[in-house]
Amino acid sequence: MESLLVLVGLIVLAIPVTIIVLLVNHTRLRRRVEHLERQILSLGSDAPEPQQVEPRKPTEKPDRASKPAPWSAAKAQSVKPVAEQTPPAAVVFREDRLAALTIWLRENWFYAVSALSLALAGIFLVQYGVESGLLPPFARVIAALLFGAVLIVAGEVIRRRYGDDESTAAAYLPSVFSGAGLVTLFGGVLAARQLYDLIGPEVALTAMVAVALVGLVLGWFHGPLLAAVGLTGAFSAPFVVGGTSENPSWLYAYFVVIAVLGLGIDTVRRWAWISVLTLFGAYTTCLLLVLSSPLTEAAYLICVTALAVIAIAIPVRRVWPNHGGSMICEIVSRKKGDAWPEFPTRLGFGAVAVSSAIVSLHWADSVDEFWLGVVLLSGMTLGLMLWAQRAEALQDATALPALGLVWFVLMHGLDNGIVLRQFAETFAETPEADFPWVITILIALGVVISITAAWRSMNAQRYAASWAGAAAVFAPALAIALEVGWHPAHVIGAYPWALHAIALGVLMVILAERFARLDGEDRMRPALATISALSCLSFACIIVLSSAALTIALVVMVVVAAALDRQFNLPPMTWFIWAGVFTVTVRLVLTPGLVWASYAPVPEMALVYGGATLGFVIGWLLLRPMHRPVASLLLESAAWATGGILLSLLLERWLQSFGEGNATNSHWGLGLLAIIWLLLAFAQVQRLELGGKLNYVRYLLAAFFASHGLLRLAQAVVEANPLLGTAVPPVLGPPVLNTLAVAYLLPALIIGFSVWRIYATPLWLKRASWGLTSVLAALWLGLMIRHVWQGAAGMYEGNGVTQPELYTYTMALLAIGAVLFYQSLARRSDLMRKAGLVVIGLAVAKVFLIDIAGLGGLIRVFSLLALGLALAGLAWLNRWAKLRHSPQDPEPLDH
Repeated sequence: MESLLVLVGLIVLAIPVTIIVLLVNHTRLRRRVEHLERQILSLGSDAPEPQQVEPRKPTEKPDRASKPAPWSAAKAQSVKPVAEQTPPAAVVFREDRLAALTIWLRENWFYAVSALSLALAGIFLVQYGVESGLLPPFARVIAALLFGAVLIVAGEVIRRRYGDDESTAAAYLPSVFSGAGLVTLFGGVLAARQLYDLIGPEVALTAMVAVALVGLVLGWFHGPLLAAVGLTGAFSAPFVVGGTSENPSWLYAYFVVIAVLGLGIDTVRRWAWISVLTLFGAYTTCLLLVLSSPLTEAAYLICVTALAVIAIAIPVRRVWPNHGGSMICEIVSRKKGDAWPEFPTRLGFGAVAVSSAIVSLHWADSVDEFWLGVVLLSGMTLGLMLWAQRAEALQDATALPALGLVWFVLMHGLDNGIVLRQFAETFAETPEADFPWVITILIALGVVISITAAWRSMNAQRYAASWAGAAAVFAPALAIALEVGWHPAHVIGAYPWALHAIALGVLMVILAERFARLDGEDRMRPALATISALSCLSFACIIVLSSAALTIALVVMVVVAAALDRQFNLPPMTWFIWAGVFTVTVRLVLTPGLVWASYAPVPEMALVYGGATLGFVIGWLLLRPMHRPVASLLLESAAWATGGILLSLLLERWLQSFGEGNATNSHWGLGLLAIIWLLLAFAQVQRLELGGKLNYVRYLLAAFFASHGLLRLAQAVVEANPLLGTAVPPVLGPPVLNTLAVAYLLPALIIGFSVWRIYATPLWLKRASWGLTSVLAALWLGLMIRHVWQGAAGMYEGNGVTQPELYTYTMALLAIGAVLFYQSLARRSDLMRKAGLVVIGLAVAKVFLIDIAGLGGLIRVFSLLALGLALAGLAWLNRWAKLRHSPQDPEPLDH
């Protein structure tokens, strides 16, 4: 039975070899038959002497065009010296290449199957007899290695004798044999280490490096089929061989060796898709290995980082990378005709992106894994800034591991990682414990990266300002991530943590001085560092100051930024002023905002809002002589809005002292809230003058604030109106100067004044605002008249209307109509004339429809008398205005 199994195994091994031999013989026979047919035809022709036709050599070009191969665009050439070859800007996955690959696989699939069969034959040979024990493990490994060597020799013999070009009959056969031989050699070494434990990991890696070097040399002479077969088989070999190991971490080194093999072949041949296949296989197999062996996560992280390094260095064949051309980020602003980033740039950027994502998204189960992730991400960041300094096209790739480091630290804190737990428990059980240095170490690491970025900025030929911005942003960003995720002040105290922020501010001041010394009149880099310094000081204030003090401190920072811009001409300070105004406004309105202002001590509230108003005014005065339209407009609009909010809050707190209603259920409280929101809306309307894409955001903010203000006005007019309900807070104050003016007249005045002040108000908004102003003013006038005659207790409409009150309404309408009519004549405004006529018409209708029926005695007489005299006076006024402004005498009545 065992002999029968041996015979079956030999037959299985012989099948693919026999098929290939038959294919070669069949091709030769067919070529000889075609040659004989041509000779016979030439003998039967009328030519005096047949021309001797020599048989075509296998390396000559065939008579008919061969089928295109998927790599025909990158046809194999003789290996040139490394110095003569330059990396082309290859595009890997094109439609024509995919179509060619599909055609090639459809017509030549048996080559792929043959390579697979031979590779599996070699790998299974090493496993043969495991159950029966026919061959000892050493003999199995030796047999596999010998079989692999035989396949490689066979491939070389065929290549040297018949060639490997697709125009020959032996096309792809050398690649099939040699590729299967490489896979078999890798499988033999893996089995010796992983399956039988015959050698140690050091010897195994040495042997695999030797096999990889052999494959590297073969790949330079063979076609891409060998590289594809060898890479696919080599990456699959560990999973096919099987076996168990307590610590399979050494396999990551094996995958790195295979990646070096694939990239090394493609760096000379420039097929491009082989490099993509190599990295895809490396990342995929490393992921499969770590999923099957989670204890190897540390080695996995190191491996993927190493893949990014070799993906940068090998394609350009430089120890110090020198990637040139366009960066990946420049694709966004790319114009038609501009060059795309070169293939080595795309390959390196993609590898850095994948490796950064893997390391930054990895969950650190232990302290060592956390620090390993920090070291790898910071190492990639510093490596791209120092080691890849000459690689101008990879500058933007530096942002990937840098952002990954900030994200890794932030999420470790938000997810309550083990390092955070140890940090938080430092003084929980032992108050005398040593100071925890983890936060300080991370801040120091951020300082190192920021200083390195500043050094790159000082030595950069392009994008010096971008590097300066990175230097100004990274360390503070890492500190903010620690504040949000770790809350260091709860452990080490507010003042020690604030000292870290102050130290960062000192560093930024030093960088600002160095940049200013180097740049002269160019103020961009010093301004960026100065903005960062102010931000660090603001961050320190956030840590140690109370809510009110923090708002004042931020206002002071805005004023300091304006003063620095005035003194040193730093236009980028506008960015900090914009951020400062936005932050202060958020604090004044939202958090702690209006809720805090409603219960905080009045002096403290007045100090905060008054200080903010004064600070905005001072900043605006400082920038007035300079050409800073954005900052000036921001400060001016913020000053108007904040000043109005301060007056509204002071009035609200004063009215609250009477104990009759509050800001949410009284007509005056709702009116004051409406004023605050409407002031914020008009501040956004004023900023529409700045233009740009941010106007869409300003429209949304203006609509949001205005909707809140109109909602509060509607509540004041309907729900809290003392005319419509008895359960609402009463009117406070004497006639005219009372809470009715606060609730209705003051919003009308604020709306009208804002529309008059802001010249850039859209026409439709102006008309709507003037209409709303008129309605609110008319409502106030009517309620004021009722309050004069009825008092606070008789405001409810169910109490009826007295005759003097009804007469006063008529007189008020006539007075308003007269004023509008006179102004229309004085200003020659047809719109005001029509409005006056409407009001007078209302007065006439009221007298004849309401007053005659509702009034009695002398009041009725006086009402009609007042109407007649008013109409007569208006007629005279109209006649006088026409006589005065008309260029000719009026026509007589009997004309």
